[in-house]
Amino acid sequence: MVIALQRLTFQEYLTYTDGTDTVYELVEGKLIPMSLGSGLHGDIAEFLHDEFRTEIKQLGLPWTAKQMTVGIQSPQRGRWHTSRIPDVTVLPLEQWQQLRDKKEAVITLDEPPPLLVVEVVSESTQTVDYRAKRAEYTVLGIPEYWIVDPLGDKITICQLVEGFYDTTEFWGTDEIRSPTFKALQLTAAQILNPAL
Repeated sequence: MVIALQRLTFQEYLTYTDGTDTVYELVEGKLIPMSLGSGLHGDIAEFLHDEFRTEIKQLGLPWTAKQMTVGIQSPQRGRWHTSRIPDVTVLPLEQWQQLRDKKEAVITLDEPPPLLVVEVVSESTQTVDYRAKRAEYTVLGIPEYWIVDPLGDKITICQLVEGFYDTTEFWGTDEIRSPTFKALQLTAAQILNPAL
């Protein structure tokens, strides 16, 4: 669903409020309300968020993982701005501490990209997650992008190599191989059907 307002600039988006708790992405200047998604969608995002935080803590890494709380400004297409909110974002702790002091926790184009982002596919976001976001995250230089697709029963991990994403798909009992979390021991099935 698109909110029928005039198009907003990125700066207007950062200060926009409609008096509700609705969270919006900005896509080519248009406000797009973030839907809650299915219960499974939420379980998958929460499971990965928790797994990443556990790995970060066990390895003593200066990182953090955030679930649907970090926006990422995307390159401008035409004259309108875009800002995405991944389901899970992994970023350096120092970068998160700087974002905490902003009115909106959005990584702008002049800041380093996050280390890893995850999008959980739903029927309404399938094309966007596989095409638009993949293209945007490539241009932003995000080193690792996970497309977790319970509809297709697979996980696609995109690794940035020389400016393009190389992809690997994982199904069923395939053990996930993450360039960012090399010691992570999860199968695709565990992620797609998390036991919380």
